[in-house]
Amino acid sequence: MMNFYQRNLLHVASIKQLFNEIVIKMIIADLYIRVSTDEQAEKGYSQRDQDERLRRYCANNNISINKVIYEDHSAKSFERPEWKKYLIEIKKRNHKSTLVLFTKWDRFSRNTGDAYQMIGLLHKNHIIPQAIEQPLDMSVPENKLMLAIYLSTPEVENDRRALNTFHGMRRAKKEGRLMGIAPYGYINRSHEDGKKYIGIKEPEASNMIWAFNEIAKGHIPADHVRLQMNKREGVSMSRSAFAKAMRNPVYCGKIYIEDYKQEEAYYIEGKHEALISERLFYQVQRIMDKKRKVEGPGGRVLGNERFPLRGLLTCPRCGKNLTASGAKGKSKTYYYYHCHYKCGFRFDSDRLNELFEMEISKLEYNPIIKDLMKEILLDNYKQFTYDIEAKRKSISKEINLLNEKVASARDKYLFDKLDEEDYKEIKRVTKLQIEQLEQELQRIVSESKELDIRTKIENALDSMENLANLYQQGDLSTKRTIGCLIFPQKVEFDGKSFQTPKMNIVAQCIYQYNNGLGNKKNRHKRVKTSNVGLVTSTGFKPVTF
Repeated sequence: MMNFYQRNLLHVASIKQLFNEIVIKMIIADLYIRVSTDEQAEKGYSQRDQDERLRRYCANNNISINKVIYEDHSAKSFERPEWKKYLIEIKKRNHKSTLVLFTKWDRFSRNTGDAYQMIGLLHKNHIIPQAIEQPLDMSVPENKLMLAIYLSTPEVENDRRALNTFHGMRRAKKEGRLMGIAPYGYINRSHEDGKKYIGIKEPEASNMIWAFNEIAKGHIPADHVRLQMNKREGVSMSRSAFAKAMRNPVYCGKIYIEDYKQEEAYYIEGKHEALISERLFYQVQRIMDKKRKVEGPGGRVLGNERFPLRGLLTCPRCGKNLTASGAKGKSKTYYYYHCHYKCGFRFDSDRLNELFEMEISKLEYNPIIKDLMKEILLDNYKQFTYDIEAKRKSISKEINLLNEKVASARDKYLFDKLDEEDYKEIKRVTKLQIEQLEQELQRIVSESKELDIRTKIENALDSMENLANLYQQGDLSTKRTIGCLIFPQKVEFDGKSFQTPKMNIVAQCIYQYNNGLGNKKNRHKRVKTSNVGLVTSTGFKPVTF
């Protein structure tokens, strides 16, 4: 017979076993099943397979299943729709589960840092994450090292795959093949060997050719060309997409290689068929760059020929900048310079433009200054060409050094002192540098050609004698340039006359008002001005202080 002590030990063991059985029976888990489209295609993962394995595990270990979470999203981060919903649910007090089970740790996360933070968050909410095929007891310190391996392995795998993809795409670009979605006018195709290429797609390709040719004419803005193109074939291309297409060198047969590490960016010839010539492409770029630069002080494009003074005038009532626009009437459109700030000031644009031209016509060329300016410009030109000659010699010397570098590399390659790949790389990089220097040299030489510079200066000074005619016959850019150069500060128009605080100092030396010299003696009685020796007309009245 067992004594009293032995009977007590047996009783305690029975109670402990019963307690463990009850605890095991009380374990409730949530199942997390995640698979992305590429994993399912490449590795054979499927939601059905994961579900079957997780349910079998729970049945063998007496674990009750609370809910099953199906996720179709990448594990690079925890920005997953179903996981976000799960986090909201486990924070509720009535949540029953104490486990969240998944097949492997890469189903949980492929980012080590995010995974550790999420594990900590789950522990705070009394949830233990566990992979049934890679189980870890976190109470054992050494298992934390195994966890780091399980989590970092898929992350390293992702990074390596991304890097291989990047280098593969870059190599394909260097071979002249465009990667990614084909631009408008082209279509993605594949050769028999599986290599991708882009082919011409009609009528989209004809639309782009037409658009480039229309913009090259320079008659209408690029956005108007886009609207007309959209009407031609029922296309619906947005403004930003059209502007991006007009800047895309793919249409002239070029592919852009981005800079990477020590390798500079450059263009190469693509293997696809070009829609337009390089000459037409760069002509369009120049026109679009020129139109972009025609801007006022606020950055707005000033493209309306009716409003050459927009951005130059200020409101006489509130001092804000005047803008301009058209107001549609019953029979025609009326155009005004007006204030933005609801102060009520406005003036007929055609009449104001005429008054400004009248004031420009009162500026008379000072003949005394003409010869002096000619000598000054000639001296400056000589100094400019001297600097250019020094720069030209420096670039020529640099080109010679690069050619010597290639020759030295060739000698080393012939004597087996340099690998073929290294030689080709040195030759390619050096050739690119030489081409860039030669382009710069060609530009400098073209700028320094002296084709009767004295005659050119005389012709330019002669054209300045009739400033009013130059202003009237000039385009929008010319008119704005003349107005801003003569009056660098804002001009105020009160409905009858113009006022400007200061005239350009160079313009003061070159021009004088032809009706003001007779009033020079009485100038101090009539008006206050900061322009010493300059007599104003009745039109431009300096602001008094």
